[in-house]
Amino acid sequence: MKFTVVIPARYASQRLPGKPLVEISGKSMIERVYACAKNSAAEKVVVATDDQRVYDAVGAFGGEVCMTSSEHQSGTDRLQEVAESYQLAEDAIVVNVQGDEPLLPAAVINQVAGNLAQHSDASAATLCEPITDLATAMDPNAVKVVCDVRQYALYFSRAAIPWDRDNYNVPTNKGDPIRVSSACRRHIGIYAYRVGLLNSFVRWPVAPLENIEKLEQLRILANGLKIHVADACEMVPGGVDTQEDLDRVRLYYS
Repeated sequence: MKFTVVIPARYASQRLPGKPLVEISGKSMIERVYACAKNSAAEKVVVATDDQRVYDAVGAFGGEVCMTSSEHQSGTDRLQEVAESYQLAEDAIVVNVQGDEPLLPAAVINQVAGNLAQHSDASAATLCEPITDLATAMDPNAVKVVCDVRQYALYFSRAAIPWDRDNYNVPTNKGDPIRVSSACRRHIGIYAYRVGLLNSFVRWPVAPLENIEKLEQLRILANGLKIHVADACEMVPGGVDTQEDLDRVRLYYS
């Protein structure tokens, strides 16, 4: 199985300005993420950026980097530009690793690429994990996914899906826990794509459900293509969105 990892890395971040270049125990965030990806079975790892500072930083530690347009609306658009620049075949597999995941296990990169390779009728693959607490089930920042019996995504939502009617609507005494359905899964934002899908994705208009939920994977489902979903083979620590997240990761590497 051959696949390429692309790491989109924008310099701008509202909550953590210059996030790809923040220091984590002597190395930049993007170098930490790049090292995680290099530990996978990927044939090639490429950072995709629109900022000269990130481009120079990746070159300085010996990483491969591709300068991309600053006009892209999503990381998926940036991936497609890299695939086009490298003239990757329509059936080639590209794994999107977020540029703020410095603790991402290499095993899950291999897993999502392998899952797509093994499911020829899928155009993309992604991962999930069980939700065990009600707060996460109800959190709109935690994206949920429900699947069919073949583990293809039926829908992704910021809402609590599936809605466990017999438990979530039952009144409880204050402090009593509410059982979360064993079917409840949180989506983990790592994707494997076939290049042919990427080429189609950038031509499709934003889908109505995508616009409502602000979830671009819904554009794929809206156009009738399949996304394979599996529980991650290893726990995936959260990415870095806030200063608190950064402190947590720095503590891990210290």
